[in-house]
Amino acid sequence: MKFVFFLLILLLIIIAIGFTSLCIVPQGNAWVIERLGKYATTWQAGLHIKTPVLERVVRKISLKEQVADFEPQSVITKDNVTMNVDSVVYFQVIDPKALTYGVERPIAAIENLCATTLRNIIGSMTLDETLTSREKINNETIKVLDEATNKWGIDITRVEVQNITPPKSIQEAMEKQMKAEREKRAVILTAEGEKQSAITRAEGEKESAILKADAIREERIRTAQGEAEAILAVAKAQAQAIEMVNQAAPSKEYLSIRSMEAAEKMADGQATKIIVPSDLQAVASLAKIFKESE
Repeated sequence: MKFVFFLLILLLIIIAIGFTSLCIVPQGNAWVIERLGKYATTWQAGLHIKTPVLERVVRKISLKEQVADFEPQSVITKDNVTMNVDSVVYFQVIDPKALTYGVERPIAAIENLCATTLRNIIGSMTLDETLTSREKINNETIKVLDEATNKWGIDITRVEVQNITPPKSIQEAMEKQMKAEREKRAVILTAEGEKQSAITRAEGEKESAILKADAIREERIRTAQGEAEAILAVAKAQAQAIEMVNQAAPSKEYLSIRSMEAAEKMADGQATKIIVPSDLQAVASLAKIFKESE
């Protein structure tokens, strides 16, 4: 009876050890295994069996990309301006063995290395360069960090300088400068608008004057053409009248009567003296001579 009880206890112990020897590594993780105190292997995602007593899990490491948000660091620029810089580092473990045996506290090591790198980079730049060269700072920082952390089995994927906070006095000076720049741009834009408006108005007045001059010229041309046509019509009418008179061969008596009518019309004017030919027949003779000349 005691022997059966002993076998039952032994069987339960074996089953318990068997269950504890079964290890399931989740996806995106890796476990570092030691055997008798030495590195044995690295388990990837899946089911694994651990040798009791002889093997142990030293470290469970996530292979996902991780984010480390560091506290603001005080840095001094080339022109002796002290400012706070807040940085974020994105990294991923690519070698679990190197991470386990290469560095004791990887996050703290990356933070210290990042702070030192930022001090070196920003220390060689002026305040204005620091505020306008954030991309340059990121690229140089990631280059230094990636080179230093490769031996730790860590790949630095990205470094972002989130905030660069200069002293309050510098901020106030920068705000005044920005306000002055905005006012300057506003004055320039207003002047440009007034200039453009004056140019447009002058062009409009010029076009209006040109159109007005063209209208006056056109009116004068048409008036002159009308007067010329009127004079030509009168001349043609007079010529036709003379031709008709010549063709009619008026008698001396008719010419004498027309001469008397012309003299009568002349007497209706303001003239105080009228010279009448002594012989009205001279008029008829003149008409005859004019007819023969035709």
